[in-house]
Amino acid sequence: MRIMAIDYGDAHTGVALSDLTGSLAGYTEVIHSWREAEVIRRIGELIGEYGVEELVLGHPKNMDGTLGPRAEKAEAFSRVLEETFSLPVRLWDERRTTIDAHNILRSAGKSGKKRKKTVDAVAAALILEGYLTYRKA
Repeated sequence: MRIMAIDYGDAHTGVALSDLTGSLAGYTEVIHSWREAEVIRRIGELIGEYGVEELVLGHPKNMDGTLGPRAEKAEAFSRVLEETFSLPVRLWDERRTTIDAHNILRSAGKSGKKRKKTVDAVAAALILEGYLTYRKA
């Protein structure tokens, strides 16, 4: 079962795909668009191309666990994903994934400008890895 993780953002959306067994994070990409319709279109292409059966959407809770405007936006987007693709969508706590993604890229020697281009894909991969680890437990 292939699983797709999505780190939905205002201008950049990171996407990560698992392998066919649903146990390892693999392919990643960043969708560079602020238009929801364009993001949905590209996600749909990836779902069709890779045979995705489940979606995991980053749920950006506040550090104290409360829900703010970003979490509400993710919840609304999850409903759009479910209605559009008729696939299960799991909201996944994504606290610290962007910070961790920046740290990973920084330690790999990526400059600030280069990190900005790929950080959302790395954050999506971290969301996916967290979810896959949870499923194994």
